[in-house]
Amino acid sequence: MFYLLRYALIFLLLMIVLPAKAQTNMNMLEHDAKPYYFGITLAANQSNFKLTHSTAFLASDSITIAEPLKSMGFNLGLLANARLSEHFDLRFNPQLIFASKNLYYRETYPKPQDTDKKIESILLSFPLQIKFKSDRIGNMRVYTIAGLKYDYDLASNARARKADDLVKIKKSDYGYEVGAGFEFYFESFIFSPEFKISNGFGNVHIKDPNLRFSNVVEKLQSRMVVFSIHLEG
Repeated sequence: MFYLLRYALIFLLLMIVLPAKAQTNMNMLEHDAKPYYFGITLAANQSNFKLTHSTAFLASDSITIAEPLKSMGFNLGLLANARLSEHFDLRFNPQLIFASKNLYYRETYPKPQDTDKKIESILLSFPLQIKFKSDRIGNMRVYTIAGLKYDYDLASNARARKADDLVKIKKSDYGYEVGAGFEFYFESFIFSPEFKISNGFGNVHIKDPNLRFSNVVEKLQSRMVVFSIHLEG
């Protein structure tokens, strides 16, 4: 999160120190009237699970701690934007997301030890968003987004064979996204840094009372903070 905040400060400074010429010479004026346009997305993410303990955790004397860990990953995506009105757009931003949502366990039996369970995901994410954008201020504008998403995990272990230390995760998830960003208009492209929160509604944990690390967990819900760079034309 420290690195994400550092990047945010860099882009805020960039916005402040934009040359005065950029405020007088309006770039890409014809772009505001385009019915649709496309772009690419490069992003970094910080992801984790929201964990809810099961009743078996309270009764357990072998696992005393079960909690989520935050990990970094990255996204690659495409972007399609359709103009609805002067201030509203419809945006489709499919992405390939590489993320890790790890879990930390502390055991006291058969011997004291700490265990990190790595749960790696390769997600196909399909977000559909409404974008609200401000009037242009020179060659810059501010916008906010809100929408829904569907995720499909290509690396899910839902069908894996049973193992004593396995935590099974469902392939499908759905959720919401909210965020905000800036558009900087250059002569031939738009540079858009953006922050968003991308959270899942559903419980992706497949509970199995026969698996010791799974038995102490009731629910796992995905949580993600994403810093994106959109290059649009």
